[in-house]
Amino acid sequence: MKILTIILLLLGISAAAQNDSITTLEEVKVTSTVKKKIETDMKMAVSVDEYLASSESISFIKRGAYAWEPMLNNMGSERATLTIDGMHIFGACTDKMDPITSYVEVNNLAAVDIKSGQAGSLHGATVSGSIDLKRKSTPFGLDKKWNSAYQTGFEFNNRQFFNLGNVSYSGERLVADGSISYRKAGNYTAGNDKEVNHSQFSKFNSSLGLAYKTGKLSSLRADAIFDMAKDVGFPALPMDLWLSRAIITSVAYKQLFEEGFVRAWDTKLYFNAIEHYMDDTTRPENLVHMDMPGWSTTYGLVSKASLKRGNYSGEVQLNAYDNLSIAEMRMYPQDRSQRTMFAYSWPWVTTRFAGLSMNNSYDVSEKSRVNFGGSLSLNYNYSKYAEFNWIFHPGAPQEKTRVLPGLHGSYVLTVDKFNFSAGAGYGHRAPSVSEGYGYYIYNSFDRYDYIGNPNLKNEISHELNASAGFANDKFSLQAKANYFYIKNYIIGRILSMGSPMNYQSVGVKGYTSLDYATLFNFSLNASYSILHDLHINGVLTYARGQDNKGGNLPFIRPLSYQASLHYMLKKFSVQASINGDLSQINYSPQYGEDHTPAFTIVNVSADYTFSISNATATIQAGAENLFNQYYSTYADWGNIPRMGSNIFTSLKFNL
Repeated sequence: MKILTIILLLLGISAAAQNDSITTLEEVKVTSTVKKKIETDMKMAVSVDEYLASSESISFIKRGAYAWEPMLNNMGSERATLTIDGMHIFGACTDKMDPITSYVEVNNLAAVDIKSGQAGSLHGATVSGSIDLKRKSTPFGLDKKWNSAYQTGFEFNNRQFFNLGNVSYSGERLVADGSISYRKAGNYTAGNDKEVNHSQFSKFNSSLGLAYKTGKLSSLRADAIFDMAKDVGFPALPMDLWLSRAIITSVAYKQLFEEGFVRAWDTKLYFNAIEHYMDDTTRPENLVHMDMPGWSTTYGLVSKASLKRGNYSGEVQLNAYDNLSIAEMRMYPQDRSQRTMFAYSWPWVTTRFAGLSMNNSYDVSEKSRVNFGGSLSLNYNYSKYAEFNWIFHPGAPQEKTRVLPGLHGSYVLTVDKFNFSAGAGYGHRAPSVSEGYGYYIYNSFDRYDYIGNPNLKNEISHELNASAGFANDKFSLQAKANYFYIKNYIIGRILSMGSPMNYQSVGVKGYTSLDYATLFNFSLNASYSILHDLHINGVLTYARGQDNKGGNLPFIRPLSYQASLHYMLKKFSVQASINGDLSQINYSPQYGEDHTPAFTIVNVSADYTFSISNATATIQAGAENLFNQYYSTYADWGNIPRMGSNIFTSLKFNL
């Protein structure tokens, strides 16, 4: 153990020397509608993507080792509401290579709130639900107090060094939170021991939050996040990321009330700007060189009131934002000093949104509760260069306003050690910027160029959900299911007109609406305490998605499973887990999918906690994909293989 400790310390010193920064990891609690904590015992130094992937309701489309696209309830990110502390932030990449989860780090987050379906409409119109990333916010204290943490480590497969650090100060009138992090990784090796080219990345992230107590029950807070990624490879795409930068800022005022119907009022003004530069200068094999820069700028307001009276509690939220999305496509001959083609793939699209949402809860009795709520929103789009849309949709309006209503309700019953719930939802969503106004957006998965359609109808979701569970001191079992019937389901279909612009394309597809599509999701969670210090957990998930003709929808997860065993002896703990998917037989060839075989992955780790002076330290070592299996999943873009066997180490200090 002493030898292992020395090795880990040397790794940490080496990483700190390379990065000239101090960093740490605060474990993030992930909550869902049932407030279930997702454990991170297997690996302390997870990324935000790895952390969210442990949820049974979230899966990811992967185009490389960085910036995975989250899917909630097996639906793409355009059908979910993704926010940071309720703030709407929109990526600047037409290929979805910068979801908002890529602009934060685990050491500046405190929790992730996951809501399914229309229960997530508080932050805006949605179909699949909402994912709200909640930043750290240290509470005020009577005594002045400093806290800090630092974490470092190394992963051997892709030679990734990381340093994560944060510090906080709490006083009677002033609070401060700060974090800084740096990750740098090379190409990873797949299970066949072959290097996966263009899978490297580097990422720097920092955040600062300051809060001042303006009165006994009021405070003012300012927050900022700066994130920068450079030299990010995407092996599944014909291009890589040269640079991505984001600045995310907000100022919030909060007022608490000791009495009355309104218990708290929190109002926030925010601004964020993102720039994202994709290019193929690292791909000399491309016959035609291309750059795809993009910019996204958002101003917004979030104002929420918390309500409480007797058995009733609720929250009312006003959301408003103005977003401008711009993306360009530039083609060059071999001589890059000459430019042969220019087009706007997002033709300066402005989106203005205003919505009022309400969630309510009423305790009918000690054993039962009714939840209900709704939202009403206006969504306005304006395309500055509408001539790009008129090529395929002559006479399409340059601006369009949509009304987006939503309703949801559920009943929850608890009888002794059993719990039951049943609910329903109805909601609309507007087409995304790409779906409505995209122009020749190349999809390397099915190798088609995609064209947006400003005349698309709203997607309309009808939803049913239910759950049943049992829990005692040693054993728990929880089953959840939901069913979506989605009218005007937006998806791409081959166009008879137009020719591909990208030489790698095989044709042109236009976004269109199916009459309807259906989607069913099911999960089963179980845990059992074999002994006081020996626990086993398991998760089983299944999904099925079909269009109106019985065809398979793309990116629907096959039957999958996770199981873990955790043993703790005083300050020492050992974890082992298996996870895998069964064979993907319900795939969709018309959308570029093919058969993916079944796989099972084994992971192990061990950690030890000890004290050094006033600090608590934890060291951890483990291995992912222990048997070096070669595999790819249904959601790996272009069947890029996953990482092979990977030994990881980590050292964390809490002061």
